This record gives sequence, C-alpha cells and structure tokens, in this order.
Amino acid sequence: MTDMADFGVYIHWPFCQKKCPYCDFNSHVRETVDQARYGQAIITELETMAERFHLAERPVKSVFFGGGTPSLMLPEITGEICVAIKRLFTATDDIEITLEANPTSVEAEKLAAFHDHGINRLSMGIQSLNDRHLSFLGREHSAKEALGALAKAQHVFERVSIDFIYALPDQTTAEWLAQLADILALGCDHLSLYQLTLEQGTAFTSMAKRGLLDMPTDELSLEMFKETQAHCRAAGFHAYEISNHAKSGQMSRHNLIYWRADDWIGAGPGAVGRIWSPHDNSLEDNHEDNDRRIETRCRKHPDGWLDDVTKTGSGIAEENQEKPHAYAIEAVMMGLRLADGINIAAIESKAGARHSWLDTDAVARYCQQGLLNEKADILKLTEHGKTIMNTLIGEILIL
Repeated sequence: MTDMADFGVYIHWPFCQKKCPYCDFNSHVRETVDQARYGQAIITELETMAERFHLAERPVKSVFFGGGTPSLMLPEITGEICVAIKRLFTATDDIEITLEANPTSVEAEKLAAFHDHGINRLSMGIQSLNDRHLSFLGREHSAKEALGALAKAQHVFERVSIDFIYALPDQTTAEWLAQLADILALGCDHLSLYQLTLEQGTAFTSMAKRGLLDMPTDELSLEMFKETQAHCRAAGFHAYEISNHAKSGQMSRHNLIYWRADDWIGAGPGAVGRIWSPHDNSLEDNHEDNDRRIETRCRKHPDGWLDDVTKTGSGIAEENQEKPHAYAIEAVMMGLRLADGINIAAIESKAGARHSWLDTDAVARYCQQGLLNEKADILKLTEHGKTIMNTLIGEILIL
C-alpha cells in the first residue's frame, strides 16, 4: 500500500496576528515567537516521524505550509525545513511546495525571499475584493492592498492560488457574480471558492446563536453555488473538487493527497497525519496485512507541543491505528468531493468488501435518480448530486 499512495508533508505554523471570526483552525495570536526554536523543533519532529514510520527516502510529492499564518515565518526558517524534508525523503522532480500567505503589504515584501528558500507555489487568502466584506471577515488587508500583493506574487511565482469566501450575510447573487468576474480576470490558474460556514467555537457561530448573524437561505446559497460553477466553467476552469477550480495542470497536488486518502505526515502544533506504515510490534495487530494506517495528532498548544518535542523528539499527542472501515468512510467522504469520484475496487483492496461500508442498494437508487453515476466501479456525483453532496454521502455510507 505504501508503494501505491502519493506522499506529502504538512507543516503547521499556528501563529497569527489576529484570530479571524470564521476560523476554527489551531491558531494562536502571539506578539513574539522564537522562530528559530520552533523551526528546529519542526525539523526534529520530522526526523522522529521519518524513523518511527519507516519513511526514510520515501518519494515526497508535495509539501504544504499551513496555519495559522505561515507567511509570518522568516523565509530562512521555511528554507531550513525544506532542506530537512529533502534530506529525510526523496523529493520528486516536480515537487510542489506551497505556502499559505496573507496579502498584507508587510508579508508581500517577503515573497521573493520565500521563493529563494524553496517555496514554488503560493496560496493567497484574499477572501474578498470588497472592503466592507473584508472588515466583516476580520481581515487586516484592504482590497487594494490584496491586489498589490497578488501582483507581486504573480511576478515571483509561476503558480499562485487565491482563496475567496462567498455566501456572506446580506450578499446577493448579483453582487457575488460581479466580484467573481473580477476574480476570474486576475490571471490566476487556481481558485478556492468556499461558502461561509459556521464552525463550532468560532466568533461567528457565537454571533449566530445570539441572533446577530443573518446567514443566507439554503435556496440562495444553492443559487450562488450553481452560478459559481457555471461561470468558472465558462472561464476555462475545471471544478476538480467541489470548491476548487483549476486550469489544466494546476490542481493542488497536496490537497489531492487529502481528498484521495493517500499518505501524509503532519508536523507542528495541532498537525494531523495519516500514513500507511509497515507492521510495528509496538502496536496491537489484528490484521493479516503487513501494512496499517496510522493517524497522528500533535498537541495543539504551541508551548506544550514545543516542550514535548524537546523532551521526546515529537509532539504527537495521539497515535491511533485506523480501522479498515474508518479508512473506507474517509475515502468515500473525501473522494466524492472530486470530479473524478472514487474507485470502489481500490477502496475494497484496503478496507474489505464494499457491502461492509457502502450501501449498494442506495447507490443504485441514487444512480437511477440521476444523483450519482457508477461505471466500471468508478462512482461520481452528478451535477445535480453535487448540490446535495452531504446528504447523499450520509445515505450511501454504512457507519
């Protein structure tokens, strides 16, 4: 199994200048950070994971610096981590190394240095081209500042992705489509376009519970989604994932690893990894297969994580063997987000017979209704099915 799956490395830099009201990621506001110490700790954790999970010289296809706000890192720290990854693993010739960045003028000044230290793809969180909406979303940049930062990024990097949030309170379809037209004219080859969702533990969720946030109706959100898909398609973008659109050859290789339930390790506070790892007698084994899928979850609090790495070489707080059924659930839930869908037989080879995790009668029923399409064991959502994706997935999975 390890020879078949693509492999990536996720680096979590949890520090931010400000907590956005919609964000439920592991992020922490700090005025000062000992970047050299945290950077070295990430390298130490990567070394521990490479040895622990028998990953030495494993071909690595992608690296992703997420957060938090990794563009607040010193470029030389990202460079040291990139060098360590290439020392521990075997970088493919076309390795994708992505850094998430905020489009503030301060961070934009560092873009060339990030490129010089090994970053070859930028993911810029612009979120809106409307200053009123940017203020609502808690962003620290203006639309003008974002466009200036994007222009600098496009000058430095061959591959730049931009993120936007739509279906905001009081936003109309016409207003969003006017902004989308401007977005499509920016010359980027990859767009991540997400509707605003209320996540537990966020300021927006608290506001909504108190009646202070009037979210769009389901009907309006659906209309916006359909129009977004149509306008991006007309502009030459392929909706290779439910919210991600790319020109030919510009799909996010790292995110495809997640959506295809392949292999990745996660280093840094709060990072999660899932990896097929050879048999290890230190863990209970109830399966005949020599490989097992391991999930790791690093300690979330940066200080606690740093203490653990200093003492033990790793900040892993949880390490669990994933049951075959759990792998199948993940593979279906993530894979059906993709336009390519899922290969049922391939999932069976790792998770066992489909009847234990897939309701084949429900699949047949929804295929007849035009919501799913199955051919030669490839199962996909139809365009109609995409509009009720979560409902369909819940109906066809045997939990």
